[in-house]
Amino acid sequence: MSEDVSKRRLGRGLAALIGEMDQPIPVGDTRPSVNPDRTLPIEFVSRSPKNPRRYFDEAELQDLAGSIRQHGIVQPVVVRTIAGSNRYEIIAGERRWRAAQLAGLVEIPVIIRDVDDRTALELAIVENVQRADLNPLEEALGYDQLIAEHGYTQNDLGEIIGKSRSHVANSLRLLKLPEPVRDMLAEGTLSAGHARALVSTPDPVSLAKVITAKGMSVRDAEKLAQNHIKAQTAPSPAEPRGQKDSDTIALERSLSDRLGLQVSISHKGSGGQMKINYGSLDQLEEICRLLEAR
Repeated sequence: MSEDVSKRRLGRGLAALIGEMDQPIPVGDTRPSVNPDRTLPIEFVSRSPKNPRRYFDEAELQDLAGSIRQHGIVQPVVVRTIAGSNRYEIIAGERRWRAAQLAGLVEIPVIIRDVDDRTALELAIVENVQRADLNPLEEALGYDQLIAEHGYTQNDLGEIIGKSRSHVANSLRLLKLPEPVRDMLAEGTLSAGHARALVSTPDPVSLAKVITAKGMSVRDAEKLAQNHIKAQTAPSPAEPRGQKDSDTIALERSLSDRLGLQVSISHKGSGGQMKINYGSLDQLEEICRLLEAR
């Protein structure tokens, strides 16, 4: 399968491969609904080790298990065969599979799709992003996995998931945070907006604790981070520097959000200097592409 075909297919969403399973059939419509290919013993189905989703809320699983006991599994689990065995690996629907085990089901309905590792990972990410099931850290790890293992660029990922390239870049920036802050992000203690404000700070762990303790808004967190950066990089009395005005700070923030990279602006007389910090050759290549397109 060519890369272009894969992108076009995935750009239409998961329904391009597994059908519109959540859509009700209108009264009088004779088109068949999407049915499972078959049922499988639940012990023949296992999770994918590459599923980007890592965190499952126990209370939500119990609620879903209760619903499954009453109504069964309404939406089949999408699986693929594991070569050389009679077992199957989940592409989409691990949460339903986990809840079905809690509900005591011995069989589950499945849709079987013959796809390779790359497509299975793409589908898992697309499905979870479209359903907003991934926390920001899981989303970033999924993007990073596609880039590292399958050579995707940030533009490719933006097309696949229907997001802007800057959204992908901002997600990947979260992976620069130290482990304690990433844990807070995964647990939902910090939002993605809070976490992005901390990426360029010299002590993100301490600032994250301050933000959560005070219940700061994202805007307040950005101000705290900016003040902390200024305090750490303040010039010596022998080399005074002019204070940045609010318009310059706002412009820096706007450009940083659009590019997904740290931007700094300094004025000197009627001119000045703008710096764009990049963390990888891929990011440098993207900057060059944007400049050449002008």
